[in-house]
Amino acid sequence: MSEHATTMEAAGLKPGFADPVFEAQTTFRTLLNALAYAGRPGMLSTRLDPPHPLGPASAAVALTLFDFETPVWLDAAAAAGGVPDYLRFHTGAPLVAEEGRARFALIADAMQMPPLDRFAIGEDRYPDRSATLIVQVPSLAAGPAVTWRGPGIDGARAVSIAGLPEGFWTQWADNHALYPLGVDIIFTAGQALIGLPRGIEAEG
Repeated sequence: MSEHATTMEAAGLKPGFADPVFEAQTTFRTLLNALAYAGRPGMLSTRLDPPHPLGPASAAVALTLFDFETPVWLDAAAAAGGVPDYLRFHTGAPLVAEEGRARFALIADAMQMPPLDRFAIGEDRYPDRSATLIVQVPSLAAGPAVTWRGPGIDGARAVSIAGLPEGFWTQWADNHALYPLGVDIIFTAGQALIGLPRGIEAEG
């Protein structure tokens, strides 16, 4: 057994990627496609078994994007279990208590997520200094249909994400109106994900 595995076992931590370079590259390509073709589901083949309540896609995205330079905010559901130690060990990402200081937010309970305007929207000269939200939901296909339009979509696309709080799409309209500022969202469910960049308009 490797020293790395022994350390994880002693700390009671779940393992990360079995092949970090290959799996991170594969996840990153899937993410890029999901954001380039908003609303089109992407499937990951990861075998991650992350700590509750994280699903495999949420964990894979976190292990791919987080590092010691990316402040991360966790919602109450994620912060209550073994997720904080898991992320610290596998990514080195600093965890912050205020939504507005985060480069990434990991939201395991979408129904209780904060309003989108609490997160960083970027700056006029640096719109990329905004937050990306990883929002875990029960299903990417069993919710009310919402029509998405914008870059990467040929005409329009109906997307049916379940488990979002009341008023979410009104918040999204306000976020979209800030373009090129605003947050971006990656929705996950199981091993699947869907990207929602700030440039996408959504109508219920």
